[in-house]
Amino acid sequence: MNRTARVSPAKARFVTLPHPTDIWNALPAPILLLSPENRVALANSAAESFLNVSQSQLVDRGWEPLFPHDSPVRALVDEARTSRTDIAAYDLLVEFAGGRRVRADVLVGRLADQQGWMALSFQPRAVTSLVDRQIGQQGAARSAVGVAAMLAHEIKNPLSGIRGAAQLLSESMDGESQELTGLVITEVDRIRALIDRMEGFTDTRPQSFQRQNIHAVLGHVRKLAAAGFGKHLQFRERYDPSLPDVMGDRDAMIQAFLNLIKNAVEASPAGGTVTLTTAFRQGFRVRTPGTGARVSLPLEVCVIDEGEGAPAEIAGHLFEPFVSARRGGTGLGLALVAKVVGDHGGVIEYDRQQGRTVFRILLPLAPGAE
Repeated sequence: MNRTARVSPAKARFVTLPHPTDIWNALPAPILLLSPENRVALANSAAESFLNVSQSQLVDRGWEPLFPHDSPVRALVDEARTSRTDIAAYDLLVEFAGGRRVRADVLVGRLADQQGWMALSFQPRAVTSLVDRQIGQQGAARSAVGVAAMLAHEIKNPLSGIRGAAQLLSESMDGESQELTGLVITEVDRIRALIDRMEGFTDTRPQSFQRQNIHAVLGHVRKLAAAGFGKHLQFRERYDPSLPDVMGDRDAMIQAFLNLIKNAVEASPAGGTVTLTTAFRQGFRVRTPGTGARVSLPLEVCVIDEGEGAPAEIAGHLFEPFVSARRGGTGLGLALVAKVVGDHGGVIEYDRQQGRTVFRILLPLAPGAE
């Protein structure tokens, strides 16, 4: 039954509030409400899915039989009751009585003003590992900054001298020797171009963050790709037109998405399709490194291709510098994308779904956007 609450005594206006059970079931984390007798009083929908048991079965049979006698989950609940404190264990290997294993964060908390009542919650590592990857990507990007600065200083300047000397030599040589000096010049230009790309990591100038329409940015990038390196492929767009603005540096965002789409084009089979999607993911929140504040990242952008994906041995390192799934690749494009996304307070992840490669970017909204 819904409840009503008075919001304006003067005008006697009423709004309908959701039933507490609806709120409980809407919580994304699996949670069990345990009575002082250690019985299950409530289990939300997420807990039923996570434990593969209905609430009625949990109430009738209890939660302990789901776990072996030496389960750390049982030990955590016992310790929380004995010590009368809240307890959390992170990245725990949770083993069920049937043999299923899941890595999760397990938290046992006491209910205020309700003696003996406790909440047992699980956070599967699928989400928390995303934050770990973000921290790793930021660390990899910082490493790339140091490498790029070293290369620019120690290598780029001498390259100009080598190129100039090769040009002078070619003027006094015959055809075969000129071909060799031309090869030297070509390789010098290739190395300079590589260093120019790496210098994107060393740009510490303040970025101009302004409100950006993500679809305007994506539309511009798609036109560039369709008119150039992606003209032999088809592009499909599936956008949520109601998305609010994000705060970002337009030039940096264009460069990041251009790198992602170029990567998708190069991985696509002949005549393939690259798909761009946007969506609003309500309720996705992560704890930011350093401050510990929880930040909402509801805006999702996906770049999807029909390629074979990255080899399993490097799939977890795609955003690190010099790691590439493509023969002859520099391994800098995705590392730069990860740096730009991190600078904008977002996260990026790689996934394989139904034979397709998905690069998913999650971003915060602009202040005040709804």
